Amino acid sequence: MVRVPTHPAVEAHRPEELEPFRRELTGYCYRMLGSGFEAEDAVQETMVRAWTHLESFEQRASLRSWLYRIATNVCLDMLRSRQRRAQPMEMGPSSTADTQLGAPLPEQVWIQPVAESRVLPPDADPANLVEARETIRLAFVAALQHLPPRQRAVLILREVLRWSAAEVAELLDTSVASVNSALQRARATLAERSRDEAVADVASEHEDLLARYLDAFERYDVSSLVTLLHQDATFTMPPFSLWLRGPDQVEAWMLGQGIVCKDARLLATRANGCPAVALYHPSPDGKAQLPWAIQVLEVDGDRIAAVHNFLTPALFPLFGLPERLPNR
Repeated sequence: MVRVPTHPAVEAHRPEELEPFRRELTGYCYRMLGSGFEAEDAVQETMVRAWTHLESFEQRASLRSWLYRIATNVCLDMLRSRQRRAQPMEMGPSSTADTQLGAPLPEQVWIQPVAESRVLPPDADPANLVEARETIRLAFVAALQHLPPRQRAVLILREVLRWSAAEVAELLDTSVASVNSALQRARATLAERSRDEAVADVASEHEDLLARYLDAFERYDVSSLVTLLHQDATFTMPPFSLWLRGPDQVEAWMLGQGIVCKDARLLATRANGCPAVALYHPSPDGKAQLPWAIQVLEVDGDRIAAVHNFLTPALFPLFGLPERLPNR
């Protein structure tokens, strides 16, 4: 049992006062780690460490900055000697629809999605919400993984969370000059990574486009569905490295190896600054629909630029989604 601290510095802060920071800390840890699963674990570890070490909390520091210091250390510990997470497009060239899917790779290989409800403030100003959504885009989070962990922390704290160089230097126990140097190097790396990258539209909800996508998919009208895609749209399927480019290949896949998605039921949600879809697949006994995949739809203009299929049913609880749906 954890002993209740009695130090004077603790009396002003109770465990329930830590909870309001959970959402923003989850967003910070997600950008650091590239996984909703790991972000949840990191924040839980941060909360445990904070509560058990409240006696060492110094009143001269803000509770928020102290929690970020703990969260940063947790993330840096988790990132030691760990492989960089990636997207399928970084693993090799696109394939054709008749290419064998191959063996799935471990979860820790891939950038994983995150539910917006876990990381974005519910009452954010619209302009701030657009900016926050940009910083959780899958491509941006994937680009962050190319930075050394401390550079990554510096860039997120300075560019995303708008901390001052002095505040970041204090958190990382380093100098302002070192922070500025790390930020300059991190910016250069990201600029190189994003030079040819298409930017998804995160400013709109895209309700009409999403409704048409849901309707076409549930009817499994593949010819109508692919008209919603850009000519160079990408189609990924983590944990598999195979990925496709273009409506023709997507159509051939969905009518070929991907035909198992027929008769699925879909629920709308949001992930990584984009509209998203929870896909439920008929159970073997035909009595229910069970979690199958989270699809993140990146939109450019009036078309879908990418469909990222995360074939990971374990993601559904993180999105607050039902564990099963009844058959119609």
